[in-house]
Amino acid sequence: MENLLCEKGEMIEQTLLLDDSETQKGGFRTLPFILGNAALTNAATSALTPNMILYLMNEYHMDMTTGSNIIYMWSAVTNIAPVVGAFMADSFVGRFQMIGLGSVVTLVGMFMFWLTSVIPQARPPPCVNSNNICRSAEMFQLFFLCFSLGIVAIGAGAVKSSSLAFGSDQLKREVYQDNARLMERYFSWYYASYALSILVALTCLVYIQVNMGWALGFGAPVLLMLFSTLLIYLGTPFYVKLKPKSSLITGLFQVIVASYRNRCLKLSSQSEDIQYHQKKGSTVVLPSEKLRFLNKACIVQDPRLDLSPDGEAIDPWRLCTVDQVEELKALLKVVPIWLTGVVLSINISQNTFPVLQANTMDRHIGSSFEIPAASFGIFAVISAILWIVLYDYLILPIASKMTGKPAHFSTKERMGFGLFLSFLSVLVVAVVEGVRRSIAIKEGYLDDPEGVIPMSAMWLLPQNSLTGFAEALHAIGQNEFYISEFPRSMSSVAASLLGVGMGVGSLLASSIMSTIDDLTKRGGEESWVSSNINKGHYDYYYLVLAGFSLVNILCYIVCSKAYGPCKEEVMEEEKP
Repeated sequence: MENLLCEKGEMIEQTLLLDDSETQKGGFRTLPFILGNAALTNAATSALTPNMILYLMNEYHMDMTTGSNIIYMWSAVTNIAPVVGAFMADSFVGRFQMIGLGSVVTLVGMFMFWLTSVIPQARPPPCVNSNNICRSAEMFQLFFLCFSLGIVAIGAGAVKSSSLAFGSDQLKREVYQDNARLMERYFSWYYASYALSILVALTCLVYIQVNMGWALGFGAPVLLMLFSTLLIYLGTPFYVKLKPKSSLITGLFQVIVASYRNRCLKLSSQSEDIQYHQKKGSTVVLPSEKLRFLNKACIVQDPRLDLSPDGEAIDPWRLCTVDQVEELKALLKVVPIWLTGVVLSINISQNTFPVLQANTMDRHIGSSFEIPAASFGIFAVISAILWIVLYDYLILPIASKMTGKPAHFSTKERMGFGLFLSFLSVLVVAVVEGVRRSIAIKEGYLDDPEGVIPMSAMWLLPQNSLTGFAEALHAIGQNEFYISEFPRSMSSVAASLLGVGMGVGSLLASSIMSTIDDLTKRGGEESWVSSNINKGHYDYYYLVLAGFSLVNILCYIVCSKAYGPCKEEVMEEEKP
């Protein structure tokens, strides 16, 4: 869900040229193909995650820690792959080719994963119930499982990296550029279809897995992915296809390399003594004094050797423009605040235990319908959407009436409040789990982790709601913060930063769980993160996460003050 929210501010700023043959293409007739492909791909891939821990534990006989670590790694690749895909699409292969190739790769990966549910030899044999003997997966079976999930993550990342941008490319012809409302409608449709696909995945597709078996449950997403792949190629005759060009990410790496290669240059305190390489048409003449060592990347040592006759750098890996240097400085400046968001991503990535927790609680609504344990994540999605609506149409109007002037909460305030709500969410999980575990032991379910206790699963709604509110607040606030602080040319970097943060958060979550597992099971004790959640102490585990979150809030306050006023705060102060 955070990926959906963080994309809201991503705007495409590249100056790519169109072929003459492309001028009659594009427009709204292409959007059903692009939006359909994106929505179906997201629905298909999102349907695999909710029940994955149950599949790994029941069919592959993994313990909780091993299964969770596989899911964490898969999540990390899923979140980082779009960054790599965007770089490849912008610099080498183009957006349409990236979406098409990604769709095919995702289809292949999902088909391979489906085979694990229909071919008995692809997974360990069933446990012998009489003796409770379970064979672990063989090396080839594990390799096939992980390889298929990796292919799905890479392919879905390739599609996600370019879908939003490719759709906006179709509306950039001159006839559309004068009507900003058309572009706004496209973004609204994109986010609406994205949210709808998540709701379908968490309800319909999860329901099929639970009630009709793994083969049908994982086969349905394969069919959706097949339709998604066909759909994107059906619109081929109508697409505007922009030529790939150098990526902004490449320029950032060029500054790092150039500043290192020019590390022996002396920086003068007198700016007029140094000639800097400027981008044509840029208003940025001199580099800032912060992080001065990077300024060496844009110093012209000998114009005859460093510059071509048209004023361009002969070797862009030795000489960069002032704009490139300032872009990298802007990125480095937000790193401390970005790191505080990684801790929130650790909390959000805890999507394995909640499924096991819900699986042991009374999930009935009425006498006949039972909510699947993996579908409770839908309440976080609904809460995030609800917050967005309430913030614009209820909270701000009420605050404006109370203050007597237009109210506005800064991006840093919203990010901070999002971190606080995330802290509250893991604290609530710890409290609810402590109550659930006590009831399970009292009812005699200590050795039966799948036994359903007399406790309503509606107790899980507060923690899911808080998680959704935290995601909405922090993701949108962080994205808007980047957009306002970065130069205009870096607006597409915001989504990349958030994606990388989520990937890093998943990796750290895996490390934390493994460390706690190793420390708490020493001396023959039951691990806090045991596969038997009634014997384990997930309430203690979530208290540890709450401790990390509390420290993180304090770090955020320090980093926010050290950062100083952001541009929107300066503009507010300058208003009469």
